[in-house]
Amino acid sequence: MPLKLKDAQRYLDIVLEPLCEVYACIGIYHQALEIAEEWRFFFYDALIVAAALRAECAVLYSEDLQDG
Repeated sequence: MPLKLKDAQRYLDIVLEPLCEVYACIGIYHQALEIAEEWRFFFYDALIVAAALRAECAVLYSEDLQDG
């Protein structure tokens, strides 16, 4: 069932807008490479950490990373 216009706009504002705070840029990729090297993370895990750092996240939940 398609969303009504107001419901679709509300969904965009509540769900998708917070996900668009940080965009991929070359700096994040460089930082991810450094994190991967220093912490022995897989590149894609390091990319998640780099993006979280760029977004100044206080908490990062991941099934792959250990606490701390």
